[in-house]
Amino acid sequence: MNIILFGPPGAGKGTQAKYLVKKLNGYQISTGDILREEIKKDSDIGKKIISNMNEGKFVSDEIVNNLLKNHVFDPNKKEKLIFDGYPRSLDQAKNLDELLANSNQKINYIFFLNVDKQTIIKRIEKRKILEKRSDDDLDTILKRYDTYIETTKPVLDYYSQNSNFHEIDGTLEIDQITSKIEAFLKV
Repeated sequence: MNIILFGPPGAGKGTQAKYLVKKLNGYQISTGDILREEIKKDSDIGKKIISNMNEGKFVSDEIVNNLLKNHVFDPNKKEKLIFDGYPRSLDQAKNLDELLANSNQKINYIFFLNVDKQTIIKRIEKRKILEKRSDDDLDTILKRYDTYIETTKPVLDYYSQNSNFHEIDGTLEIDQITSKIEAFLKV
């Protein structure tokens, strides 16, 4: 079963993805983690990524799509993908459709964690203290949130037409969100 967790930065996608990985014996495909791993390598791509992140911009679709391809075609991960933070643009959504079709897979569930800006700010401030993530600067997050709203509206429109699309109130407590996801998955 392949799942997309969709929502703004700080919506709780990573938390839910980690739970689903354990529950379903799946693989979390977090573009944030993949990008941070590339940054750690200090490669040319990593330097481009850090520059974009520091400016509050999304990393180019070309870079993200290329990094993602290996995960989708990994035979050990087939039908066990939990996408966390991907796709973020219409081009990425169409790329994912193509990658999955070419690997004889599909998306079974799409969960949109809908969260308002004030809740995001509170969560990011808390996460910044607890996880000490370098990309959790409040100004950067606010830019990322605004960019998210602007660039992902077409993706939301694209996916919301699917029968497997489910919107969940992302302001709920973690265990309440998990319960709602479980109810759709019937696990």
